[in-house]
Parts: sequence; structure tokens; C-alpha cells
Amino acid sequence: MGKREDHKAATRRDIQLATLDLLETAGIETTTVARIAERAGISERTFFRYYDSKESAAVPGQSELLDALLSRELQPSLSPAEILRELIDACREQFAYEVEQVEFKRISRLLLHEPRLLQAVSRQEIHLVNVLSGALAERGLLPRMQAQIVAELITCTWRIAWQCFALEETAGRASNPAELFEQAVSSLAEVTAPAAFSA
Repeated sequence: MGKREDHKAATRRDIQLATLDLLETAGIETTTVARIAERAGISERTFFRYYDSKESAAVPGQSELLDALLSRELQPSLSPAEILRELIDACREQFAYEVEQVEFKRISRLLLHEPRLLQAVSRQEIHLVNVLSGALAERGLLPRMQAQIVAELITCTWRIAWQCFALEETAGRASNPAELFEQAVSSLAEVTAPAAFSA
């Protein structure tokens, strides 16, 4: 990473930390973009170069996941199952990156207590599915319906792993998000096995 990319990553992280700090202490209603910008030591204009809302600053995972999925090299000769597997691998890599960031526990706790954050995540998921399925279809990798199914499966697997982590944490049980992601992937493989669809 060059100096410019390092600076961007640091600014992005400063904004997210400031957002999480304010959400934890003041709640979502009282937290404003102006307060986040002030706490992060930036202007509101700079805030909007990185995030489109306070909710997306608090929960940036889907936009980063979408970038990782869209940048994955996929050959037109791949079968739908191979495309799904490639995208699961991209998802796995992004998931591992997120787990390295210590803030995922804070985000999970906030999601349980802030319904507006859950709504923002749901909107981000819909956007992810629409953009990813559109890209897969437009690149001629999959027919429109298969592209939609693959995008939904990716998003669902991601969401379920994080939801299971939040539930385990709430119950006071230690858990490993990466292991939960692998369990979600294994469950997906079992559920979508060809035998499940035979008449």
C-alpha cells in the first residue's frame, strides 16, 4: 500500500471508530455526521467522501465485501457452482480481513441494540445483491436468475455467520466468527446438494 492508500485507510478507520464511539455513548438518534466528523478531526465533506451515512460508517462491511466480490477474476468457462465457489472464497478472504479488525464485536453489539443499524444493513444487503447479480449477468457469466440466486446465497451466508456470532456473544459463549462462517458455508453445501432438488 502506498502513502495515499495508507492515509485513506487510516481516515476510513478514524471515521468508523468515531462513529462507533458516539453510537455507543449517545445512541443513533443523537449521533450526527457533524459530531462524527468533529470527533474524527475531519470536515463533513470529507466524511461523505468515505461514507454516505452514519449507518454505513458504523457498518461498512457490505461495501467492502461488494468491492472484493466485484474485483474477483471469474472466467466465462466456469460453471455456476464454480462461480459460487470462487465468490465464497472471495467472501472468506474478506471475512478473515474483517475478523482481524477488532471492531466487529462492537458492531455486533450495536446491531443487537440499534434497529436502525439493522435496517441500514438490510438496505446494504439488497444493494449488494442487486449490484453483484447485475454484474454477473452483464459480464455473461450467468443468466439473470442464476446470478440473482448466487448473489443471494453469498449475502445470506455472510449474514448468517455474523448473526450466529452475535447470538453466541449475547448468550455469553465464546465463538470464532471465521469458524461460524465455515459452518455456514458447509451448511449451504449440504442444503444445496443436488439430491435436495430431485423429485
